[in-house]
Amino acid sequence: MRDRLFRLITFFVAACAIATAASGQNSKPTAAVWPTRTVHLVVGFPAGSSPDLTARTLAEPLAKALGQAVIVENKVGAGGNIAADYVARATDDHTIGLMINGNMTIAKLLNPKLNYDPLKDLTPISLIGVSPLVLTAPIASPGATAQDFFAAARKAGDKWSYGSPGVGTVGHIGMELLKSKTHINPLHIPYPGYPQVASAMIGGQLQLSMLPPALALAQIRAGKLRAIGVTSSGRSPLAPELPSMLEAGVQGFNLEIWNAVAAPNSLPKPVVAKLSALFSEIARSPEIREKLFQQGWQVAGTSAEGLARRIKLDTALLGGIIAVHGIKPE
Repeated sequence: MRDRLFRLITFFVAACAIATAASGQNSKPTAAVWPTRTVHLVVGFPAGSSPDLTARTLAEPLAKALGQAVIVENKVGAGGNIAADYVARATDDHTIGLMINGNMTIAKLLNPKLNYDPLKDLTPISLIGVSPLVLTAPIASPGATAQDFFAAARKAGDKWSYGSPGVGTVGHIGMELLKSKTHINPLHIPYPGYPQVASAMIGGQLQLSMLPPALALAQIRAGKLRAIGVTSSGRSPLAPELPSMLEAGVQGFNLEIWNAVAAPNSLPKPVVAKLSALFSEIARSPEIREKLFQQGWQVAGTSAEGLARRIKLDTALLGGIIAVHGIKPE
């Protein structure tokens, strides 16, 4: 009888230990102990691209703050949506992503067949940096002023062309919005990326385009391209010498590109809050702020709630342009 009771007690203790271990394996990490292993910061663009540079700028100070390695992982394709989908489906609680605005706003509106829904499957962490685009033209383009330039564009109609990195990109959607506000009608020609667009303008194959500031300013200051104005409502600290669209005679035009950090919707809320505070602090630190500025970004470093508000606003703005102009994926 005593032996039987001993065996029953031993079995019960062992069963409890197994159940406890299994429970521990399935439990979510708390903010106090997270991370427990290497963190993967996923980027949807190749090494050396603007999002990649931003991710690597943030990774080192983040690793120091967390006490764990942070690895930047490039998963290239579909304008960053392959990486965004990978992050959305991650279940290891140690995968986050550096996204551009299209991945977190209009991706599903533009292509309903996407496997992920940015508004449902991704959790905002922090808006890192914002930047206007620069409306740019060949150096020998007609018109002494921006207003004269738009007049020449209206006269040319569809004999002029503009370039972008592809259908549904901010450069494409922004130009369609500009067309409606200025009554110009250049044809859209998609290119693999912004560098190819700039080269085509320099070569005379395109008459205008919206380029990121770092790329545009390099060509403008080299005397190879002409700036018409920045796409923000006021002058940008990134290019204070360039007029805004309002100064160029375009009313109610404000368009920016941005990058942000997001996580799978399954990441525990306390961990999201921890990461949000860390990324905000890192981005706003003087050293990182200057590095990001040199990369063409005006630091935002918002809370998760701040990024959520920006997502809502931009989804409405860009989604409206997509609907009005019937923009569909290639």
